[in-house]
Amino acid sequence: MKMNKPGRTGPARILDAYKYSLKGLRAAWRHEEAFRQESMLALIMLPVAIWLGTNASQRSILIITVVLVVIVELINSAIEAVVDRISTSHHPLSGQAKDIGSAAVMLSLLLCASCWTMIAVERFL
Repeated sequence: MKMNKPGRTGPARILDAYKYSLKGLRAAWRHEEAFRQESMLALIMLPVAIWLGTNASQRSILIITVVLVVIVELINSAIEAVVDRISTSHHPLSGQAKDIGSAAVMLSLLLCASCWTMIAVERFL
């Protein structure tokens, strides 16, 4: 059995992880329209969350739900990339994986919309 050399550790590993994360964000921005749309919407919604929320708890909920949508979209995009890398031909499991990823995005959007609606209703009514 061949032993793998250990990877970098400490601050060097953290720096590598940071670089890989930036590379992933750039790839998502270049190749994923939904990620670009949700990111642009997040840039608008995050300052509004500060204004709309009347306390730290409400502001946190508003911010967390917006960021959660972007995170789930990144995971969905990763699933789609892996499925497409394996094969572009139609297979029921490939379709199922993509559909489940899409459902996760939809649920995160519904969660975000419901939290924003409840907080907005409480503030204005």
